[in-house]
Amino acid sequence: QLQLVESGGGLVQPGESLRLTCAASGFRLDYYAIGWFRQAPGKEREGISCVMRYGGSTNYADSVKGRFTVARDNAKNTVYLQMNSLKPEDTAVYYCAAKTYPCSGYAGSYDYWGQGTQVTVSS
Repeated sequence: QLQLVESGGGLVQPGESLRLTCAASGFRLDYYAIGWFRQAPGKEREGISCVMRYGGSTNYADSVKGRFTVARDNAKNTVYLQMNSLKPEDTAVYYCAAKTYPCSGYAGSYDYWGQGTQVTVSS
């Protein structure tokens, strides 16, 4: 069974950092482009970034440029989202998703999704 599992979310204060992990089971992540998305209450799901097979990435959200970085470790079948200088407006459920190449910021083009992990930024 193909499965993606996100972890690493939590409650942090503004300015702090978190690293989210997206782990795959049942398939090899390096066959897919992996996207990170987030969804805040009452808002549409927003594409953040996507990492390609050998590590090249594309950012889709201007609001996170310079603060969020995506990386993958194919040997561990894992993708990471490093989030620095977190702001209250980053509060959302964060999802990873997999699709065949190429990368896309459009959620509807992804084939597999994790269950999401909550990130809350609050003082």
